[in-house]
Amino acid sequence: MDSAAPAPKAISIAILAMGGEGGGVLADWLIDMAEHAGLYVQATSVPGVAQRTGATIYYVEIFPASAARQPVLALMPVPGDVDVVIASELMEAGRAIQRGLVTPARTTLIASTNRVYSMTERTAMADGRVDSGKLLDGAKAAAKRLLTANFAEIAEKSGSVISAALFGALAASDRLPFQRADFEAAVRRSGLGVEASLGAFAQAFAAATGGPAAKPDETASPQGLPANLHPAIAAFSAEARPTIEHGCARLIDYQDASYARLYLERLQRFSGNGRLLTEVARHLALWMSYEDIARVADLKIRRSRFDRVSEEVRAKDDQIVRIREYLHPRLQEIADAMPANLGRWLLRSWAGKLVQRLTTNGRTVETTSIGGFLLLYLTSGLRRIRPRSLRYQVEQVRIEAWLAEIRSVRDPDLALAIAECQQLVKGYGDTHTRGFANYEAVMAALPRIAGKPDAAERLSKLRQAALADDSGGKLKTATAELAP
Repeated sequence: MDSAAPAPKAISIAILAMGGEGGGVLADWLIDMAEHAGLYVQATSVPGVAQRTGATIYYVEIFPASAARQPVLALMPVPGDVDVVIASELMEAGRAIQRGLVTPARTTLIASTNRVYSMTERTAMADGRVDSGKLLDGAKAAAKRLLTANFAEIAEKSGSVISAALFGALAASDRLPFQRADFEAAVRRSGLGVEASLGAFAQAFAAATGGPAAKPDETASPQGLPANLHPAIAAFSAEARPTIEHGCARLIDYQDASYARLYLERLQRFSGNGRLLTEVARHLALWMSYEDIARVADLKIRRSRFDRVSEEVRAKDDQIVRIREYLHPRLQEIADAMPANLGRWLLRSWAGKLVQRLTTNGRTVETTSIGGFLLLYLTSGLRRIRPRSLRYQVEQVRIEAWLAEIRSVRDPDLALAIAECQQLVKGYGDTHTRGFANYEAVMAALPRIAGKPDAAERLSKLRQAALADDSGGKLKTATAELAP
């Protein structure tokens, strides 16, 4: 007797997207498409936590055939039982894999290669970013089929949102019982941003059918560097050049082209060592672009910041967005921004005591008001006198001392470890003060460990202890444990 045909099963689709990315719209398109085909469909959503600690999961089940009885459809994705997972960025793809939603026997994973850094990545005292290449490698191993591209970039270039691009990639996957025309018809029936959405859909469809995208290029050379910097940059090794180009772009944005030339002149001292040169180039650019009140003010009034806030709160065209910033510059930061002699006078004079009393509580500035914007605009203009400022003089002396320490050792691993100690020097205000104090404590231990076979390892452990907590307690313990 012939065995009975297997009963049809629902197709399960999990969409992981953050606020403002249109995950709900994508789910609505799926519902509309299934209903127009006369199929049973059900969708639910579970909101994530705010501030990028979790995305909303939209879950859709489509019963792909007519049934004598209405099927029972699930409300939530079950680990090991999901056909398609769609992730709006790479970390969300990793979260889906961690939850068991992606399996090599069943799941097609559609993931955008762009990154939106999580709170843990942003608040890490060191570089807390998760390696995108490792995330992609994990996705390839975990999924039956992987479709990747920078769908966020595709959507942006099309003037749409990422949901439209992800919908195009879903159409290209051939995992649903619909034709491309059915997907496009669902977009048209929505009636909102149709042309832009279809443009993103088409571009993503083409990207997905062309095969998995290459790993995201996080070292692509920035555009628009002054032509007179090109010969100096070209003299460095190919290995270090992308980092140096990004360093130049950062310092031009921070100050000007002459500051970038100073950066290149300093790097010429390390031109013979590719790996050390790359690390020095990265950390030197960070140290030379230290945060001061001019830099903070400049970043807070950039159009990109206003646009980003409006996008995050999903403001409509007819809505007014008001942004208030809490600013608390201390006497030291104010003196640091002044010409060196004036800054030193302020720190030791009666005027400094008055400024300290006036700035004790800080103030709230509305950057979307004329007065608030002009205040920060004028403050950002202090960058013009930055090379004559007290802070500039102090930081250049510190930078030169750090570079001299690197060059003074013959052990290449120890030189690299010294270069990486710059990670401790960052931030603004109290954060910078604590970080530099930790840096000084680590460097003070250098004479005790230099010349030992494991000197580089010991210095790295001290740096890691300093990064482990901002109170300095673990660093004190690690320093005390150093063998004499």
